[in-house]
Amino acid sequence: MQIKNLKVTDKFWQRYRELIVKEVLPYQWKVMNDEADINIADDPQKNGQAKNSHAIANLKIAAGKMKGHHYGFPFQDTDVYKWLEAAAYTLKYHPNDDLKKITDKLIDLIADAQDEDGYLSTYFQIDAPTRKFKRLQQSHELYTMGHYIEAGVAYYQVTGSQKSLTIAEKMADCIAHHFGKEESKIHGVDGHPEIELALARLYEVTNNRQYLELAHYFLQTRGQDPDFFNRQNIADGIDRDLIANMQGFPKEYYLTDSPIEEQQAPHGHAVRVVYLCTGMAYVARHTHDKKLLAACDRFWNDIVKRQMYITGNIGQTTTGESFTYDYDLPNDTDYGETCASVGMSFFANQMLKIKARGEYGDVLEKELFNGALAGMSLDGKHFFYVNPLEADPQASKWNPGKSHILTHRAEWFGCACCPSNLARLIASVDRYIYVVNDDLVLSHQFIANDTELDNGAKIVQTSNFPWAGDIHYNIVPGKSSFKFGIRIPSWSPSFKLMVNGKPYTKVDNDGFVYFKIDDEVLNIDLELDMNAKYMVASNRVKADFGKVAVQRGPLVYAAEEVDNQKPLWTAKILTDQKSTLQYEPDLLNGVVTISVPVEREELAGINDALYQPLPTEIPTTKTELKMIPYYAWANRENGTMQVWFNKK
Repeated sequence: MQIKNLKVTDKFWQRYRELIVKEVLPYQWKVMNDEADINIADDPQKNGQAKNSHAIANLKIAAGKMKGHHYGFPFQDTDVYKWLEAAAYTLKYHPNDDLKKITDKLIDLIADAQDEDGYLSTYFQIDAPTRKFKRLQQSHELYTMGHYIEAGVAYYQVTGSQKSLTIAEKMADCIAHHFGKEESKIHGVDGHPEIELALARLYEVTNNRQYLELAHYFLQTRGQDPDFFNRQNIADGIDRDLIANMQGFPKEYYLTDSPIEEQQAPHGHAVRVVYLCTGMAYVARHTHDKKLLAACDRFWNDIVKRQMYITGNIGQTTTGESFTYDYDLPNDTDYGETCASVGMSFFANQMLKIKARGEYGDVLEKELFNGALAGMSLDGKHFFYVNPLEADPQASKWNPGKSHILTHRAEWFGCACCPSNLARLIASVDRYIYVVNDDLVLSHQFIANDTELDNGAKIVQTSNFPWAGDIHYNIVPGKSSFKFGIRIPSWSPSFKLMVNGKPYTKVDNDGFVYFKIDDEVLNIDLELDMNAKYMVASNRVKADFGKVAVQRGPLVYAAEEVDNQKPLWTAKILTDQKSTLQYEPDLLNGVVTISVPVEREELAGINDALYQPLPTEIPTTKTELKMIPYYAWANRENGTMQVWFNKK
């Protein structure tokens, strides 16, 4: 059983999906064609690049349509490929002849840029043809081609373009020609995992087992030869780095210090980790490799239970955009790359396809509504690379250790992996609502939709989520019966269910409640607990000890200076008192705000002593702290922001 048609009717996500069509894609296309007047001076990566992307020009040079040198990172092509994938998804829900002409011409350009043997990575084709596959620690060649393979698969699925699929197959065949167990081939992997999940996606549409086996090979090979990268670097020239300082990171950064089956916890670059995990989950699902599945479980548990922010962001440090160690979750130096949240969404979705566990849906929801969504402004033309949980413009300006923290979104980045990555996630959000396995349908996200299954069954889900927690399903049976599961979010331990007007009291099973869809139309009403809650972190998390955050439904809330008295940190939340809610339709495209009762310490005078004995009484005032959804911060006046507050 499969989904035949699905239409997103959800007002919240419809606005974002239309934003991708009307604003995001046109803006990003102009940027990549060097036609937009952008300023990337605020790039937290401090890459020192000029204001142009040059990504399309690189493809034109490789195709022989322009002359010049490659510009940007070795993986600059991937900005285009992720944009193309996002565009493909939009063509399904918002057909656009003008966009289709652009994407068809782009496919033609990519085909022209591709070598006869299937190779395509413009940096090496233009400026370093003798160095192909010779510095895999840094080259991102397989990573780059993997991103096209994903785009090519998506474009084929939506438009039926055989040309886009052929390019992807030629790439995969080229990689298979150069990598494998045979003595004549390269026995190594890319420094940045991605090709593994891409090959699995290609296998799913072509049913060519070679692609799945190649993905499996890369996963089994990673870490088997920890000195592979070093030997390649020496042979290629130890002082000829493709990306500065990449040799300085330890083997753990690339997840090559030991075989995957021996790695106990994720280390290193957060995006590498979650792309690798997504690939592992894809391949484990298709091959039933128990060792890979066990690694998925280990990595998942460590990330979610010990190294994830309440917003879903992951990767605690700017040094290498990396994980650090368990329970190290600083708020004001947090990195939380947008791409890492997007990748975590991929990982969670794949784990749901392996096993029906509500926890996977909880994390996916957390990313969709918080960690990932915060990466883009409400106008679709400004972006965050870094997503902190506490920010101060003055600290970002004067403290070098916090210079990566922006308090307003940038127009673009020298390393622009995040904008198009987020675009493809939002444009494909319809693929993250249900999981269908044989005769089981899991409804794991509350995104209103009209869906038809290939057995003729119809599912209509309606709600005003995330502002209200009343979810309604109308399910019309099809030609064959099936099992329907609804996720009960962990943030709603109390809930009510009605089926055809009668109370339904069956307890949930690993986060899901199940129904048999046979020959009767079912009207299911789910009422979730949408009260605002004060959240605490484990007391192993030093940064949040004695503090609380505010969450309502799936949304984590933040306070901004624009709504509140400065400084924010003098407010202590009165947790024994209730907060008040208000829907403000004209604020930030319509949000529910939360007013939290607080006690504020009077700020010391400028000339008061820097240190003094503890006063017998500290002057305080009782007031309220206005909070907005975290995803919507930094869309108004520049100022401070805070998620975690001291409690009274």
